[in-house]
Amino acid sequence: MGADGLRTIETNVPARLDRLPWARWHWLILVGLGTVWILDGLEVNVVGVIGPRLTSKGGGLGLSDSQVGLGAALYVAGACAGALVFGYLTDRFGRKKLFLVTLAVYLLATVATAFSFSPLWFYLCRIVTGMGIGGEYAAVNSAIDELIPARLRGTVDVVVNGSFWLGTTFAALLSVPVLNASVLPENLGWRLLFALGAILGIGILFVRRIVPESPRWLFIHGRDREAEEVVRGIEREVADETGRPLDEVDEKITIRQRHTVGFGEIARTAVSRYPRRTVLGLSLFVGQAFLYNAVFFTYALVLSKFFKTPDDHAGWYLIPIGLGNFGGAFVLGRLFDRLGRKVMISGTYILSGVLLIGTAMLFRGGHLSAVTLTVCWVVVFFFASAGASSAYLTVSEIFPMETRAMAIAAFYAVGTALGGIIGPLLFGKLVDTGHTGTVAGGYLLGAGLMILAGIVELVLGVEAAGRSLEDIAAPLSAEQPAVSAGR
Repeated sequence: MGADGLRTIETNVPARLDRLPWARWHWLILVGLGTVWILDGLEVNVVGVIGPRLTSKGGGLGLSDSQVGLGAALYVAGACAGALVFGYLTDRFGRKKLFLVTLAVYLLATVATAFSFSPLWFYLCRIVTGMGIGGEYAAVNSAIDELIPARLRGTVDVVVNGSFWLGTTFAALLSVPVLNASVLPENLGWRLLFALGAILGIGILFVRRIVPESPRWLFIHGRDREAEEVVRGIEREVADETGRPLDEVDEKITIRQRHTVGFGEIARTAVSRYPRRTVLGLSLFVGQAFLYNAVFFTYALVLSKFFKTPDDHAGWYLIPIGLGNFGGAFVLGRLFDRLGRKVMISGTYILSGVLLIGTAMLFRGGHLSAVTLTVCWVVVFFFASAGASSAYLTVSEIFPMETRAMAIAAFYAVGTALGGIIGPLLFGKLVDTGHTGTVAGGYLLGAGLMILAGIVELVLGVEAAGRSLEDIAAPLSAEQPAVSAGR
């Protein structure tokens, strides 16, 4: 044992977690952690849905189309910053502490958004709301992947991240009555959407309190006895629920415990040890972030500008798109474990890019109505949603456990900053021009980025289906020699 109390240990905790049969306990994890993406979908798309109301004189803020795009970009910027800050804290202080803190940050900020009476306050609240959600990406994805059996990790991760679109659908559905001026005043309805998001968040917070700390994080940080207690509790619960004894496990790994991993070691791991995986992660994140943030933050404006769709009708067009997105992740998610990562990730990215090219050409030629454009988006995003969800799955699998949360945070922040901030700002200005050809050019750019990311997956992708996280990327400390007592 070292002077700091840390030791070199052997543990079979990862193998024991991976061999568990699916049980009610796993559903608890999904409800407590995974449902936060519904909130993210609500937050990301609520601005797109209420965009026309924010630009109206009676809405209370009087923003321009470009300023609506700026508000969306600031939310994404806050999410990038929150991912980096909270991602580092997640690796240092644990998954559970941070997924409680980040949800609390989100709740406070989204309530404050409902009381916005000036553009500056609105922008500030969007930044802080984004920080809370950005932190969730690192803490929650880390915890889910470390608790779900390897044989089902791809399915669960893709579907969980795809549940983002249930939030989108919820936001669109709620927008119909709350944006109807005959039901609620123009300066009140959009505020209720943010307040409803906070109510959902409070419910998730109560469920999340009973989710345990990740045993993988515990044993790497010198709390192996606590990790053993957590795993034994999970095993007892799963065995009771399934009514059959669990298989014995012989596979062990040797770990040198440590308290922290510095930013320097994180950077060296990504750049020096896994440069190809770093390029892969960035490619996947930039492609999906640009496409989704560009299209959805401004879709209500596109409907209003080019098809004269009334403000309170925009939600009807976003509902089928949201359902198509979730349907894609739900239907295709199982194939990420059955057919493998490389086939499914490259296929969904490339196919959605090709379909987007067709949509852009039809839009530019004036061949689409609000209804037929929506149908095109349903088809495009059926495939794109599964691909986008797999970006989070990929970076959470292919880097060592000591850097997992920070890897998710870094790739999300860099990829989303490049694609998610530039996208809404660019498309806000493209819509402002009023020219279909200009907007179609933006769609073609998004298609090119998706196809390029799919090609990168074909060349550099890591086949992780069914493999233990420690097999895909050996823990940094697993390769360190044991230290003598007193050192």
